[in-house]
Amino acid sequence: MPWVRPLPLYTEKSALHRVAVLGGVFAVLFAGCTEVDPYRGEQRSNPYLTSDTRHPIPLSSSAGKEHRAVMLQHLETIQVIMNALVEEDYELAKGLTESHLGFFMHRQAMAQQQPENFPPAYHDLAMAHHEAAEELARIIPTKDLKKILPQFNNVLKACVACHLEFKVKTGS
Repeated sequence: MPWVRPLPLYTEKSALHRVAVLGGVFAVLFAGCTEVDPYRGEQRSNPYLTSDTRHPIPLSSSAGKEHRAVMLQHLETIQVIMNALVEEDYELAKGLTESHLGFFMHRQAMAQQQPENFPPAYHDLAMAHHEAAEELARIIPTKDLKKILPQFNNVLKACVACHLEFKVKTGS
């Protein structure tokens, strides 16, 4: 009887068994990491090639530029609010939300722009955006991200809804 006997883990049968199991695991992992084409045989639409179905808002060139500036300011504000939330500066996040996205901003925009040039559906979407922002401002002081982030998402959804429906058409 030899002094050193192979451990059961290192016998040929168990080595073959381990190789087979590892091969199976790698096959499953590899198959799970491959790209699956759910549209096999179907033609997928390209969003960049589809026609623009948004409704134009006829504005003069200067009014169109002003409106674009307001929209860019909203976008920048969203980014700064998100950064304030990351930095846990809830007062800054609340203040920016109220002053730049809430009804205060709506009243300023209405005073500077010609509301009669905007369709009623645009006003409805704008009001939904400002209402979502006001609700976000009310929730921010809780400092509870599980409440804040869904409401922040509602603000973003209101932005997207409007941008999907309307575009600025600058005129003379």
